[in-house]
Amino acid sequence: MDMQTSRRGEKLIEGGRRFARKPGLFARLIAPGFERIIDRIDRALISGAINATLPDGSYRKVGGRAPGFECIVKLRSWNALVRLASNGSVGWYQAWEAGEWWSPDPVPLFALFMQHAGRLGDTARAKGPFRHALKLAHFVNRNTHSGAQKNIAAHYDLGNDFYAAWLDETMSYSSALKVEENDLAECQRRKWQAMADRIGNPGTVLEIGCGWGGLAAHLAERGAEVTAISLSAEQLDWARTHHSAGVQFRRQDYREVRGTFDAIVSVEMVEALGREYWPAFMDSVASNLKPGGRAALQFISMRDDLFEDYAASADFIQAYIFPGGLLIKTSEFRRLAEDRGLQWTDQADFGADYAETLKAWRENFDAAKDEGRLPAGFDDRFCDLWRYYLMYCEGGFRGGGIDVHQVTLVKPA
Repeated sequence: MDMQTSRRGEKLIEGGRRFARKPGLFARLIAPGFERIIDRIDRALISGAINATLPDGSYRKVGGRAPGFECIVKLRSWNALVRLASNGSVGWYQAWEAGEWWSPDPVPLFALFMQHAGRLGDTARAKGPFRHALKLAHFVNRNTHSGAQKNIAAHYDLGNDFYAAWLDETMSYSSALKVEENDLAECQRRKWQAMADRIGNPGTVLEIGCGWGGLAAHLAERGAEVTAISLSAEQLDWARTHHSAGVQFRRQDYREVRGTFDAIVSVEMVEALGREYWPAFMDSVASNLKPGGRAALQFISMRDDLFEDYAASADFIQAYIFPGGLLIKTSEFRRLAEDRGLQWTDQADFGADYAETLKAWRENFDAAKDEGRLPAGFDDRFCDLWRYYLMYCEGGFRGGGIDVHQVTLVKPA
């Protein structure tokens, strides 16, 4: 096995290390006493409970006032709370990686924290110099033209063989629609059709951020002439091999597109941009959409009342999974669209479906790992990181702090 193969996924792990902060003396000084941290969490939880075993072996029930998300947490070291109090969700993951806390199922814990994020305040957020250090490290990952290429490659160019091992046959890496107990691939196709229904029967379509090409191919099968763009070399290789008829796949930045299209579609691409580039995205939609045209977007949002605190630093996802990324503030995103003359219509919210999609992906990932179907080069550290990511996101959607939406933007004739 060569060195390149043996270290697949290393870009994400190495990128995350820049956000790492060990719980040194200063962190201990700014963190409140261990019991006080637990007391603050306890007071914040108006529903649900954490059944905690503390490092000294004692048991404490945190919360438990009303039914809700309930989880088991074994706190193996007080360092875990120091990391949480000083470095937020980044520190909490680093404590997990270090074995300082454990749970048989962290999803309800993540859901509980997200559900009570407003009441928890800064209890689980980075503070002081840690917050500024995270923000600075995230700033280095901003999506300039060159930075966007690097950020996309770090995540999506992990390899088509990696994603194919645990995504469904449609190679869709976004929320399915009306999942429940239904076949995931069929629910992904249902999502494609919902997007298609929003734009009608256009002659020409631009897809911004085409992934592995499934939606583009679906629109082409309906008679559209589709131009689909992406910055991921790996995804485009797959798309060109599997979906050639009626689709022109381009490796191109959305800021470089110049054309006139009857319709535009984009599925969960805008979360990769960062706030400073939202206006440029809306400029691209407005300038490339013909008068009377329609754009269909699917995007992930952070609840408006939580957004500013979230955006003021960097969280686990930005540090380790999606460098340069930021979830959307819906009210601001809508204002940017309307400022450009685009009518925001027919918004649909389906965060519960994303939770089920993530659960299905995690089950698929676990099965692929257990059955030896993951490609060579992804070590246990990377696999643990990836599994934590899927659980963390599932908990966020179940807790209601993040949501996924489809919306139609109409350009007046």
